[in-house]
Amino acid sequence: MADPRVIIVGAGPAGVRAAEVLVAAGLRPVLVNEGPRDGGQIYRRQPDGFRRPPSALYGTETARAEALHSTFDALKDKIDYRPNHLAWNVTAGALHTVSDGVADEIPFDRLIVASGATDRLMPVKGWEHAGVYSLGAAQIALKAQACAIGRRVVFLGTGPLLQLVASQYRKAGVDVVALLDTSPLSAQIRTLPKLAARPDVLLKGVRLVAGLMLSGVPIHRGVTPVEIQGDSETGVSGVTVRLASGALRHFDCDAVGLGYHLRPETQLADLARCSFSFDPQTRQFRPDIDVDGRSTTPGVYLAGDGVLTQGADGAEIAGKLAAYAALADAGRTVPQAEIARLRAERATMERFRIGLVDAYPWPHDLAAGLPDETVLCRCEGVLVGEVRDTALAKGASEINRAKALSRVGMGRCQGRYCGHAAAEVVAAATGASLESVGRLRSQAPVKPLAIRTRKAVP
Repeated sequence: MADPRVIIVGAGPAGVRAAEVLVAAGLRPVLVNEGPRDGGQIYRRQPDGFRRPPSALYGTETARAEALHSTFDALKDKIDYRPNHLAWNVTAGALHTVSDGVADEIPFDRLIVASGATDRLMPVKGWEHAGVYSLGAAQIALKAQACAIGRRVVFLGTGPLLQLVASQYRKAGVDVVALLDTSPLSAQIRTLPKLAARPDVLLKGVRLVAGLMLSGVPIHRGVTPVEIQGDSETGVSGVTVRLASGALRHFDCDAVGLGYHLRPETQLADLARCSFSFDPQTRQFRPDIDVDGRSTTPGVYLAGDGVLTQGADGAEIAGKLAAYAALADAGRTVPQAEIARLRAERATMERFRIGLVDAYPWPHDLAAGLPDETVLCRCEGVLVGEVRDTALAKGASEINRAKALSRVGMGRCQGRYCGHAAAEVVAAATGASLESVGRLRSQAPVKPLAIRTRKAVP
């Protein structure tokens, strides 16, 4: 029986571990990576010539990051590695990629999508000013360019990533003006029993926050964002929030790191015709998978943050399980005891993930209070008021209809950064449930292609 042709999309924790399992089974998978180097976002490697120590880049996750890098280095000659390749479409039995303006079509028997996640963002008045970055972008600047987004930075949003990036900036010598968390402290205390499912990770988080406090960084919880001040000439000049006490508070700064957890990159799963279901707890649609990562499309497997954000170690487990599922479906013998162990570990991580969602909720209620003049879609310059008018005056209570009439989500990011907030604005304006408002349908290419793109020569 011929070996199955397996393609993995993504060289982060899930993708690398999936490749490791497949290579151990005697296969030579194709590993497609949009970036130049392995590691994904969380374990992003420095460019050649950069000399910051791993501990400065990865903190408490240094050992795990180095282990993943070592695994990839050992695998590199045993896989068909394709860096700087954008996976832009999936059709029946084929993955479409482009690299340096050359498009290629790679046939597959099994496809493992480990596409990772991007920042989940809720607009705030003034977030279009220069100097406002997502938390992920702030991390990239620090890891890949060894520079900060500003000299005096405010971090605004919620979730563990907010605390992590603020801590990384503080360690890099940046003046962290304040950490402004929209989640109340009471929510974090209530969910401690769930977070105790992973006491080691909980302790790391406590130490992270303690380190910020000991270094003098003000931490305010339960805040309501009001405005990011600035102008078109000089960019950001400050942030104003309403504290939990009800008082207004202004912070002078020259940059803002903004983010509310992560949203899975699900475009390829959508194009592969995988089914999705609404998750009321996180208020977003996620692809349907079984315990090992099988999607509803035969031969397509989903792993890591691209389907369920359980952290880097959870992504590693998901990558292994997806690879074992692909092998089992191809008629290969797989280690059932090892699979059972991985499933049990993942179940523990899922309990912890649910605890994090409860502790740091997505602030959907902020959508109703956004001023009409707030920019909602930064790519297309669409205002909140325009989307509200589209929903109310034009009857566009479904997000794709609202997109067609207002252009929200039609820009370069194709709704990655405005889609969730736009759906919340429509739901709040019309009184409809978020589930009925729906999700933006994915279209190829999932990211813009250059006009000069040409087909690969056979």
